[in-house]
Amino acid sequence: MNKEKLKLKIIYVATIAAMIVVLTLFAGFFAPNDPYATSAEGIRMAPSFSYPFGTDNLGRCVFSRVLYGGRTTIGMTFLLVAIAFVIGTFVGMICGYFGGWLDRFLMRIADVTLAFPQMVIAIAVAGILGGGLWGVLLALGITMWVSFARLARSHTYSLKSQPYISAAILSGKSDFYILTKHILPNILAPLLTNALTQIGVTMIGISGLSFLGIGVQAPMAEWGQMIAEARAYIQIAPWAVLFPALAIAITIIVFNYLGDLIMDYREL
Repeated sequence: MNKEKLKLKIIYVATIAAMIVVLTLFAGFFAPNDPYATSAEGIRMAPSFSYPFGTDNLGRCVFSRVLYGGRTTIGMTFLLVAIAFVIGTFVGMICGYFGGWLDRFLMRIADVTLAFPQMVIAIAVAGILGGGLWGVLLALGITMWVSFARLARSHTYSLKSQPYISAAILSGKSDFYILTKHILPNILAPLLTNALTQIGVTMIGISGLSFLGIGVQAPMAEWGQMIAEARAYIQIAPWAVLFPALAIAITIIVFNYLGDLIMDYREL
């Protein structure tokens, strides 16, 4: 694909991703109703002008709850990816640059972590912690740092043998200076691309744990938790399940596609 066309496509997809983030970030401005206000008279109402996505089993506006739920789901996703990015990058750079027993020790921990499916570990940890917002972050964060650490380690290991790194060492530059000024800027691109691809995986994990009842708890709006609440009456009010499910699917597709486009652009 032509590089200019690919660049335009990245801009279009990035714009859609930014619009999703803005809609959820400023949910209080865009939401037509109070997402937590119940109404005995408005239970399971079909989509209408007043309630674009209908109402749920408690008469709450599904559209407003989708917007506020997006703030929870996307906000938690970005926070978790950012924390995993920082921790994983730091660990990977230290291991790749210094090597030795510390590298072997931390990478064996990473190997053990990768030996188990991420969701299995997350479900076990979230179950022990009793769920909740911080329980979800910890449950998923235990394994998320590994991909960043291994990627940062491999790039750091290959960079430290470059002539300009040897020149910096001979000129008396400190290890901290070399890591922050020479190595980190050169490994940021693949790490940021990996972060974009991790957004979809993390969002599935957060919503999945909430759907199972060991994630975000009611009455806080969260897409997975909304689906779990509405599945009991899906035949009566399918919109209460459909719209949060669509929100999850569309958001994951947009961010995964953006990550793939950026990866393709870097390879051209």
